[in-house]
Amino acid sequence: MIEDPASHALKPFDFSHLMDNVPKVKMLDYCIDNIQFHPPIDSSDMDVHHWQMMAESIAENYDNYDGFVVLHGTDTMAYTASALSFMLGNLTKPVIITGSQLPIGEVRTDGEENLITALQIAADRDEVGDPTVREVAILFENYLWRGNRSTKRSADNFNAFKSNNYPALAKIGLGISFDTDALRKVHHALPLEPHYNFERGVMSIDLFPGLSEEVLRHQLATPGIKGIVLRTYGAGNGPTKDWFIDAVRDAVSRGVVIVNVTQCVNGSVHPHRYMGGDYLAAAGVVSGHDITFEAAITKMMYLFGLGLDNKEVERRMAIPLAGEMTVSKLK
Repeated sequence: MIEDPASHALKPFDFSHLMDNVPKVKMLDYCIDNIQFHPPIDSSDMDVHHWQMMAESIAENYDNYDGFVVLHGTDTMAYTASALSFMLGNLTKPVIITGSQLPIGEVRTDGEENLITALQIAADRDEVGDPTVREVAILFENYLWRGNRSTKRSADNFNAFKSNNYPALAKIGLGISFDTDALRKVHHALPLEPHYNFERGVMSIDLFPGLSEEVLRHQLATPGIKGIVLRTYGAGNGPTKDWFIDAVRDAVSRGVVIVNVTQCVNGSVHPHRYMGGDYLAAAGVVSGHDITFEAAITKMMYLFGLGLDNKEVERRMAIPLAGEMTVSKLK
């Protein structure tokens, strides 16, 4: 974003002026090309077709570049990172997403440093000359996070993102220190296999004390809905009242895929630890383990977009596809 000189409101930035605002990029001595999407948007306006444009651009240029940096607004960055991680099948090159909390042109902007560091990470190679990072990641301030493990945690701090259930891929200080154990391992050299279709017929339901049967059944019966991310308490718990479990079971019996994701920022769903979670599992609700909400909703949209039936979507929602979850053995 950049500040409008007249209104002082933040508006989308025309990246054709990027080199004028970040002249240090020229000091990297990299061969850098850019693609400008028109028109520039506030990331709150992000939609499925924008993800498709990004994935198509990466796929079309995949063999010509060592890595890719996506400049993106912070509000929906974790959704985009998650979506791209599923869309870009067999990815073996870095796709680094970054942005800023203060707009380009501000004296104290964090955008300049984030951009330069993102470019350095995208260009980094290991001891045998392969890309150090071979996945979609978010670079912000002092950390590189796995994209589909990340959540925006602050509207004010420069370290705006965090992966609460997975370690940082790299820490940035005087140098860039990669955690080789955390980086995604690629044991194949298959061609990139992009997928572009997403199903919009998904939604989320947040549990809260006082949720009524009438409201819940109305939500579960939303026309055209194929899948629901159910945001539950603690380790995946919900009410044990008959009306609640019956409403959920009825939706599952109609073919709606329901995935259990905890509202907590840390930890995982353990569906059999407490009675509330056990009842949901018995009703046919799928455990999302420690997946983030952003990854859960985009993964569901992606799987239905592949044309899979509800049983296959259920199966794949419970297993990691792109490093987005850790399947716990705890009961």
